[in-house]
Amino acid sequence: MRLVVLGAAESGVGAAILAQKEGYDVFVSDMGSIKPHYKDMLDAHHIEWEEGHHTETKILNADEIVKSPGIPETAPMVAKLIAQGTPILSEIEFAGKFTQSRMICITGSNGKTTTTSLIYHILKKAGVDVGLAGNIGHSLALQVAEAPHDTYVIELSSFQLDNMYKFRANIAVLLNITPDHLDRYGFCMQNYVDAKMRILQNQTADDTFVYWKEDEHVPHELTKYNDPSQKCGFTDEPQAGSAGYAEGDKFVVNAPIHFEMPLSELSLPGKHNLRNSLAGAIACLSAGIDPALVREGLSDFPGVEHRLEKAGTVAGIHFVNDSKATNVDACYCALESMKTPVVLVLGGKDKGNDYAQIMPFVKEKCRAIVYMGVDNKKLHDNFDSLGLPIADTHSMKECMEHAVALAHEGDTILLSPCCASFDLFKNMEDRGEQFKAWVKQWQPKVQ
Repeated sequence: MRLVVLGAAESGVGAAILAQKEGYDVFVSDMGSIKPHYKDMLDAHHIEWEEGHHTETKILNADEIVKSPGIPETAPMVAKLIAQGTPILSEIEFAGKFTQSRMICITGSNGKTTTTSLIYHILKKAGVDVGLAGNIGHSLALQVAEAPHDTYVIELSSFQLDNMYKFRANIAVLLNITPDHLDRYGFCMQNYVDAKMRILQNQTADDTFVYWKEDEHVPHELTKYNDPSQKCGFTDEPQAGSAGYAEGDKFVVNAPIHFEMPLSELSLPGKHNLRNSLAGAIACLSAGIDPALVREGLSDFPGVEHRLEKAGTVAGIHFVNDSKATNVDACYCALESMKTPVVLVLGGKDKGNDYAQIMPFVKEKCRAIVYMGVDNKKLHDNFDSLGLPIADTHSMKECMEHAVALAHEGDTILLSPCCASFDLFKNMEDRGEQFKAWVKQWQPKVQ
């Protein structure tokens, strides 16, 4: 059995190592450059690899392909593989073939990293033998190969779900579906919705599906599926049949068991984080975690880097790193939580964004807007007419110099870009780290 892995980062290298362990003939190919760390891992396992090109004769003869989620189906080599009918799997799908461990899987347009990390935090606190995988943590395939766990908590993007077929989530969490990655889905919202709903596939009556009942899409989509799983739909406020909600000063879960705690004890602020906390609590209680430990975990969870992360206060100006806000809905949640006037930093690689959703908050809460990207035309077209002070910038240094010049004492400079980072930065993390580094070194001029 010959397996070819396209893309040699965390997921691809993990899949290659697991495949070799399971007796596959393995070849790894990456059109870009492979990081030295991953080259060393492949070499240590004597796995053949190439970078900077694809050798067709070594790829098109594969029995199966494991594809990095970042490679679109329109990529020339992928298109050739599809045309000849070669099965293409995600790393998660491939790894799932070789483990019987319990899978707790989380997806959604927004909040999935926070919720995944929260669930992992609570399970670790409860002493569960648990691994963290998917978009965060280590490769699921590598863990299955070399450091297996009884339970995995997995953050899943729509790109990963696209190439998952037989994988089964024992507990599936779908937080929300809002426009994102539409450039990848032919600018068709239904295509993106269909991808997210794949988290339900293969669930049985023994499994649990946790979802936000007030989402625009999910309740309607559920009517299309003959899914036997136990449904735990939560709401913002009390509703008949709701598995969880906030009522007065209480955080309430009704299913799978009754659970309450004061809202004031939750470590995560904001309405969007209430939903993340409800989803996390329901998932953990469904996994059999002691309610006392769930309460403790909800109270002491430290949050997620690059998601509404406080980056410091200098000269009376507050800095918040929300680099993970790569779509409009995430920025909406960030603006909703702001209690001071805001200088908003927007921009990057647009993904088919519709900015209408955040316009009321921009008008209400923003003192100024700083655009940061290679091409800021769409931002100008959407926001210039609001009459707010605007700065057009093309680097973090330039952006922040303008942002602090526009800010007043007591304001918050909020990096919540609505866009992907790949025009100016290596990735979302790089963008957030550069923001924090600039704040750390900034020495304001004394008037």
